[in-house]
Amino acid sequence: MLSQTHYLIRSRIDGQYLVARLRAGESPTEANYLLLFKEHYDALSYLNTHAAGVSDRFSVESIPATQLKSIMQRWGFKGLGLVQDPLEPQIQFLVYE
Repeated sequence: MLSQTHYLIRSRIDGQYLVARLRAGESPTEANYLLLFKEHYDALSYLNTHAAGVSDRFSVESIPATQLKSIMQRWGFKGLGLVQDPLEPQIQFLVYE
């Protein structure tokens, strides 16, 4: 995973990354997981399928795996959500420790 390039979806309006927000058990606080795509076209497919009306408000950016840790720390994400299938989202969640 460290030698790979990943693709993220980012808002052109406020610069926020696309995340999955999960509640941890009975806790009222949410945990944000940064969504990662294996290919640029997977991220575009996700946008076109699930946000067709607002897809022009987002951009896809590439990031080397070596920079993931700094993004996770800077934005305070709980972990990563690796999107397996962008059309019918199957997401593998990985907790960052």
